Amino acid sequence: MTMESEPMAIEFAVDSLESPALTKAQLADLLFEHIGLNKRESKDMVDAFFDLIAQSLIAGEDVKLSGFGNFQIRTKAARPGRNPRTGEAIPIEARRVVTFHASSKLKEQIQG
Repeated sequence: MTMESEPMAIEFAVDSLESPALTKAQLADLLFEHIGLNKRESKDMVDAFFDLIAQSLIAGEDVKLSGFGNFQIRTKAARPGRNPRTGEAIPIEARRVVTFHASSKLKEQIQG
């Protein structure tokens, strides 16, 4: 799944965030304030966006957001592990994990 379009710059002060993480509710508020969607539409749009990403990953598809990065599903093999408290050996089962790789554009923006 690829979502490519011209990036829309939405400026907001990090100081105004209530927590150190950007939440889905805050994203919906930003859509409400900067784009003019009503609050219900904003919340539905944010939820639909993340649901679409999640469903694509569940289906085993990579998600590529142009200028932001790639989410990929990776299968990790079963391996022996160890309980750190007791030192007891325990098997770790094979599983699928999501990895994120930032795009070079995002890395450049982060560096300043």
